[in-house]
Amino acid sequence: MGAYAGVDLGATHIRAVIGDETGSILSSHKTETPRGPAGIAVTEAVLDAIRQACDAADIAPTDVVAAGIGSFGPMDLAEGVVENPANLPDTIDRIPLTGPVENLIGSERVSLHNDANAGVIGERFYSDRSPDDMVYLTISSGVGAGVAVDGNILSGWDGNAGEVGHLTIDPHGFMTCGCGHDGHWEAYCSGENIPRYATQLHREDPVETALPIETEEFSAADIFEYAGEDEFASHVLDQICHWNAIGVANIVHAYAPLVVYVGGAVALNNPEQVLNPIRDRLDDMVMSNIPDIQLTQFGDDVVVRGALASALTGGTGDPSQRV
Repeated sequence: MGAYAGVDLGATHIRAVIGDETGSILSSHKTETPRGPAGIAVTEAVLDAIRQACDAADIAPTDVVAAGIGSFGPMDLAEGVVENPANLPDTIDRIPLTGPVENLIGSERVSLHNDANAGVIGERFYSDRSPDDMVYLTISSGVGAGVAVDGNILSGWDGNAGEVGHLTIDPHGFMTCGCGHDGHWEAYCSGENIPRYATQLHREDPVETALPIETEEFSAADIFEYAGEDEFASHVLDQICHWNAIGVANIVHAYAPLVVYVGGAVALNNPEQVLNPIRDRLDDMVMSNIPDIQLTQFGDDVVVRGALASALTGGTGDPSQRV
């Protein structure tokens, strides 16, 4: 029986799994992502996570036939590395991935994807409904998407296609994105930026609110908790939903998906407050087919499942193309 490996490299945790040729997960290992001193420390942690998952499955790393990796970006696919990740300390400028994993398992069958692309691969392989045209959208600490068109996963020449969080949704540029540009989707609707957006709105119009805006603990969760009871929180959430709907409408017009699966902590923790307004507003924004908007069934596992599915299918996620 062949064994396959999948890795989810996130800013806070690394998870590695071992699966069989059906895509069933046999073992798993999770560890914290090192904060330095350099990128090679992250590489070593990834390799160790694979070793630990192999040990738990009672196999050697060289028994792994192929591996897939879903990672934060930006990345250089040709080199098989992550370059200058924004969500790790500045001392980490380069994280080698593909080559070291190839050396560990003794196989050149290692696929590297950004995490959103791994997500759409996972949805394509494991979901009951997985048409050739679909999107996996993550709304979490950032906003991103994995896109399949005509059965092809869109990676781009450097692996950074699908950076929909940097679509300009507000031409007035009220908020500045972490990338330095104004008006990007992520600047308004990501978990990191929702409280910043609320704070900026409150500075423009300092109305009375129960939100703990002036505290360090103020977070996106507070917006969702107080919405419906606090007028200002309800206004902020309505604005966030408006920007989300514009972003999804742009995705629909660009890629014509039949299904959009949504994941990420913001959506997973607040599914009705995030998804229902998108569904309600698309008819007024989209001139073509309105896709089915669904919460991912796989929670936080969708990326690591996608990495495993990539190993099984040569990076396609198509169950008929198991290799």
